[in-house]
Amino acid sequence: MDRQSFLRLLTTLACSLAIAVTGCNSRSRDHNTQEASTGTSSSSDQKVAVVISTLNNPWFVVLAESAKENATKLGYEATVFDSQNDPAKETAHFDNVIASGYSAILFNPTDADGSVANVRRAKEAGVPVFCMDREINATDAAVSQILSDNYSGCVALGQHFVKEVGESGEYVELLGLVGDNNTRNRSDGFHSVVDRYPDLKLVAQQSADFDRAKALDVMETILQAHPDIDAVFCGNDAMAMGAYQALLAAGKNQQVKVFGFDGAEDVVNLIKEGKIVATGMQFPKLMAQTAAEYADKYLKGQHDLSQKVPVAVELVHQGNADKYGDTGKEDAE
Repeated sequence: MDRQSFLRLLTTLACSLAIAVTGCNSRSRDHNTQEASTGTSSSSDQKVAVVISTLNNPWFVVLAESAKENATKLGYEATVFDSQNDPAKETAHFDNVIASGYSAILFNPTDADGSVANVRRAKEAGVPVFCMDREINATDAAVSQILSDNYSGCVALGQHFVKEVGESGEYVELLGLVGDNNTRNRSDGFHSVVDRYPDLKLVAQQSADFDRAKALDVMETILQAHPDIDAVFCGNDAMAMGAYQALLAAGKNQQVKVFGFDGAEDVVNLIKEGKIVATGMQFPKLMAQTAAEYADKYLKGQHDLSQKVPVAVELVHQGNADKYGDTGKEDAE
């Protein structure tokens, strides 16, 4: 082969290689363009944060686990954050959640007023918030607030209190967290009934922060000053258990009637045994499910959601306790 023929062969091969490479790149670009045009962001690519006021209470553990479970069923990666009833820890959780790219927050606040700023920061960052059980004092921050009807539930408890204790006697009230609207609504609902009976005397009213150990200590102290009380109304079941422990240790568990609120398993069991008189059954699993479903709808474009969603509370007493299990009705478990 002469020099001129060899050069023509090299030129032909180079052109063929260039055409082949160009064709491959073109097909690759076409394939990538097709993937980009047909691809969509699914819920499996998104994360949901479950920020809970405290996990030092079995009732809130149920709320947290149910929220996580329902978010996971809907295809989201879900993580639980425990605020330990500390507004500063709650703020740190919100900082973390916003910075980490979470798509939504299922939220149980530590404080009705103090938590508003955290919810507003999340909203400004494009992270929708859905409150569960506890509300915040703002209607333009969270997308929705799924809340027990605490006031009506404690009206029913107040009526049962009068039925069981009678229209005269001395009683004690253990309040929850001072900054929580549930504390006020439950107490107000209860007193809307009981205060109609002037011979029912409130001899002590003290906060135990919705905490079992604190309720035990507070009740022990109260019993020293008021050993002859007839009943104690507690703003949640954790405090009812603490109060019952104090009464048991003092040998007054037969004398003093205990009333709680939540529907926690240990209290429902003691009602069945005749050791605690009554509680108000909240439905944390229902509230958690609703919050997760609302978040899913919102993230998929449905924004016409109710700002406040009330969930009815049911009175549980010795006459119907067999129908209820842990945080719900037996037939609904």
